[in-house]
Order: sequence, then structure tokens, then C-alpha cells
Amino acid sequence: MQSDKSLFKQSLLFILIFLAGTASAQVYKWTDESGKTHFSDAPSRNHVVKEVSINVKSSSHAINSSNELADDKTAENVVMYATSWCPYCKKARKYFQDNGIPYTEYDIEKDARAKRMYDQLGGKGVPVILVGEKRMNGFNVSDFEQIYK
Repeated sequence: MQSDKSLFKQSLLFILIFLAGTASAQVYKWTDESGKTHFSDAPSRNHVVKEVSINVKSSSHAINSSNELADDKTAENVVMYATSWCPYCKKARKYFQDNGIPYTEYDIEKDARAKRMYDQLGGKGVPVILVGEKRMNGFNVSDFEQIYK
């Protein structure tokens, strides 16, 4: 049986490969009537959209040979598995936006591929937040700041 650490590393590798494969995709950003910002690979038909560029760093820059996070900022890629209705997800989004923290969000209810990745991580609730190899279930500022350092 695989250890949790081995399974986590395989899941992380899958996510990084997925992200690298989507690096050249067109990404659109818009804000809805309630002020919520959305990112998608398809433009909204009902809102003014802005094309955005996303730079994905190679995973070889983020993890060094001893499997520790590298000291440079490329290791601080934040990924959040979330839902639209979750109050902790909303709190995390607001914190990331207020503090200029770039992140990638996957809605596990609207995106089947995101749900599969979430399931591979053994997700039991939302949000699940990944910072490099570090993981956080739920959200509170002090715990996030500990893993984001």
C-alpha cells in the first residue's frame, strides 16, 4: 500500500503536469453583478471580459532534490479546491485578493476534472488549499500564513 506522502507526491505531480499543459490556454476574467471575480477559459457572454496572462513555472524550479520547497518565490504557487457557496472559500478568496496573493481556484462542483483532482487528494471538505507541497484543509489566516512562508 502506498504511503500518504507518496500518494500526495503523485497527486501533486499530476496537478503540475495539468497546469503545465494548460499554460498556453486563453484565460478570461470578469466581475459579475455581485462583485465576484471569475476566471474561465471561455469568455462570458453577459459581461465585459479582460484577457489575462498566466505564467506557470516548471515544477523543477519549485522543488529541490531533497523534496523540500526551494527558497525562491516560485515554490509559493497557491491552489485552492473550492465551491461557490462555501463561506471559508469566500474568506480565503478575499484574503488572497486583499493581500495580492496569486492563486488558482478549481470549483469542484462545476468542473469534473477539478473534482477528480480533489478526490485524488483525498478531499473531504472545502476549501483544500495547496502551497507547494504543503496542504491546508479549511481556511484561517494564521494557519495559511504558516504554510505560505
